[in-house]
Amino acid sequence: MKTSMAFLVFLVSNYFFSQTIHSEKLDNYFNYIENNNLGVGRLSVFKNGKEVYAKSFGQKNISELIDDKNTRYQVGSVTKMMTAVLIFKLIEGKKLDLNDKLSAFYPEVPNSELITLKNLLEHTSGLGSYVVKDGEVWVTEKTTDREIMELIVKQGKSFEPGEKTAYSNSAYYLLTKILEKKHNKPFHQILYSEIILPLRLKNLASYKPDQKNVFLPYRYENNSWTILKKEINLLNVIGVGDVSATPYDLNIFINSLFHNKILKKESMELMQPKPGKEDWGRGMAVWNFNDLIFYGHGGDTLGSHAILIYNKEDDLSIAYVTNGERIKKENFMQNVVDLLYNKEIKLPEIQDKP
Repeated sequence: MKTSMAFLVFLVSNYFFSQTIHSEKLDNYFNYIENNNLGVGRLSVFKNGKEVYAKSFGQKNISELIDDKNTRYQVGSVTKMMTAVLIFKLIEGKKLDLNDKLSAFYPEVPNSELITLKNLLEHTSGLGSYVVKDGEVWVTEKTTDREIMELIVKQGKSFEPGEKTAYSNSAYYLLTKILEKKHNKPFHQILYSEIILPLRLKNLASYKPDQKNVFLPYRYENNSWTILKKEINLLNVIGVGDVSATPYDLNIFINSLFHNKILKKESMELMQPKPGKEDWGRGMAVWNFNDLIFYGHGGDTLGSHAILIYNKEDDLSIAYVTNGERIKKENFMQNVVDLLYNKEIKLPEIQDKP
């Protein structure tokens, strides 16, 4: 039997961001999501560097779930923005240069004598995505660095550096390995000393096999949530997609970044995409929600998803994380942005499967 849920519409007259967060409208949205089992996750909103709204939703629909405000979510490729920041910190310290060639570190990679760090950061290297082999995600079981490097070399180039833009997990794997070479430390120690400790982040960490208080990924099937049976082995994506965090700590990170507490203003200008000319900058993307421009990064594993974005004009950041996704994260975030800016939204029509 199929049951259709009527469209719900929020009508408002003001299309500009208000200094006051209308929490009741956001609460209504999240109550709808939770009551109709449309997702599991958490949202945090910062204005002028402080949290002004936070909401967890859907957890009560998973009976075995145990969580608290410190429970972390896997944030996938949001990790890449942190890796890029660590590269820029080395550039600021004159230990690297954007124009350094990949051949100085990994000459065996095809076209390495032409590929620069800038190409790696902005996805213009022409390298592939090592997490996919023969059309499938293959890094669900632990593999070795040697196997990964062999695959990167085998995949080769698909275009010349700077010729076009194509998202490359391989590029950020190589950037992570360059970081480890320059610091002579593993990625988790670099992240801790350069970002976590200075910002006093209590609930953000690189992956470790015995990590605690981190949500497992869930999938909705047969009208209930079940633990995802197959997930990426996060040891295979260190520096690429391994970080877990609360949305609160993600917001601390991105606000510190745009308030120049981590990098200099000049570095931040280099990181950001050029408006109207680039979708990708050097470690972050541009997000356009009906002409409202945010900068940040999204992330996906097989079962966890995240978006972390910042609007410079309004000093507004939004961190969304989910370990149970039924609404595509981009569509979910569009609704949140519209509500924050007092725009009209239509909640999704739901049809229960027989």
